[in-house]
Amino acid sequence: MSENEQRSAVSVIGLGQMGTRLAQAFLAAGHATAVWNRTAAKADALVAQGAVRAETAEAAITASPLVVVCLPDYATALELLGPVATSLRGRTLVNLTSGTPEEAARMAGWAAGHGADYLDGAAMSGTRLVGRPEALFVFSGSPETFAAHRWVLASLGNATHLGADPALAPVYDTALFGLAWGALAGFYHSAALVGASGVDPSTFAAVATGHMPFVVSLMAEHARQIGDGRFPDDDGTVEVHAAAMRHLLDTSRAGGIGTDVPQLFSDLLDRAATAGHAASGIASVIETIAAGERNA
Repeated sequence: MSENEQRSAVSVIGLGQMGTRLAQAFLAAGHATAVWNRTAAKADALVAQGAVRAETAEAAITASPLVVVCLPDYATALELLGPVATSLRGRTLVNLTSGTPEEAARMAGWAAGHGADYLDGAAMSGTRLVGRPEALFVFSGSPETFAAHRWVLASLGNATHLGADPALAPVYDTALFGLAWGALAGFYHSAALVGASGVDPSTFAAVATGHMPFVVSLMAEHARQIGDGRFPDDDGTVEVHAAAMRHLLDTSRAGGIGTDVPQLFSDLLDRAATAGHAASGIASVIETIAAGERNA
């Protein structure tokens, strides 16, 4: 092991908002951390906090056995790493750059071709929670590689390994992003609805967050139903929920607010009913979604 490798446990390449938070989390956990960014001044604050400044991307790579890349996209990552790819041999490259499953698979092959182990990953909790246990970071790739570096990656938060296929991280990344936006869109509409009646959003949020454990429990139960392919009506039928959704639409119109969000839900329920699921449990809506344009 070289002198530089002994000095730094991890290197972070790319010091935007997220990359900076990653480096800070590693430092806070006591890991020697080397940092590099094309705009060198972005490393100044981190160096003041104890990071080691790498003068070049190659120096950042050779400084540590674990190299974490956080850049705008895979093309940028390859642009920066390509000229110094030989330096990756024998090291582990962790890519926290957002992209598609296909890009992750290609990047994994590229890294392997240069003798590097590879993990693809995604930060699922924004920047505010980085370094805290509740910050979810998902990784995919070799289980052995993840196990070897888990103690360092756990500095970022809840480091979760999804499986050996490197494409799984971007799949989960986009799926969880959609889940978060679905929940937030529902909240925004609900806050607008109660706001039309003069309810303060924080007052509503206090009640809404208390309701969420029930919603989360539905996810777990409905996942089982989806896996079984059977949709009992314990939580109401598609037909019953469609009627309730029409009530939500009418109430929204009466309150003078937009109906984009409940209209989406209403359309899904109507399509499920048309497809023969009117008397099925509401989780059967997934079959309409999974069928895509065939049921449109």
